[in-house]
Amino acid sequence: MRNAPPETLTLDRVATPVGEVLLVTDGEGAVRALDFSDYEARMLRLLGRHSPAFTLDEGRAPERVRRAVEAYFTGDVRALDGVTVKTGGTAFQRTVWAALRAIPAGQTRSYGQLAAAVGSPRAVRAAGLANGQNPIAVIVPCHRVIGANGALTGYAGGLERKRWLLNHEGVTIGS
Repeated sequence: MRNAPPETLTLDRVATPVGEVLLVTDGEGAVRALDFSDYEARMLRLLGRHSPAFTLDEGRAPERVRRAVEAYFTGDVRALDGVTVKTGGTAFQRTVWAALRAIPAGQTRSYGQLAAAVGSPRAVRAAGLANGQNPIAVIVPCHRVIGANGALTGYAGGLERKRWLLNHEGVTIGS
């Protein structure tokens, strides 16, 4: 629908132990984006790629979604498992993001393992790029992907946040 009106999305702000998160939901309660407030520009850029025509209104996310986010950050590391997400992206990106959601809290995967999980074991770099384009941090747990040698590798929210998230989930990563 070429002349369809822009979709209205709701932007909520949730305090967490590692900084305020921006939680974007649609009218059906699906999470469309989640990022840390100091990365708002990045979040808006990724959201624009997945939802080219949208308006963003400040408001409150549906209570079940907000409660799940709060519960995760206060210790229930599986609270986000049932949260509905909706993104655009290529078929390959959506496959990678689904594979990320299949990594249980408390576990990690290497980029090679992620590529193998989506049936493209030679597409390690492409899986890494898809991981980096994920618009829904934490819920689509891109922080659970680490280097093949077990080292902490890049994270759009910063390595200290990645370390905190992994430690919160029971994974200890060396310095």
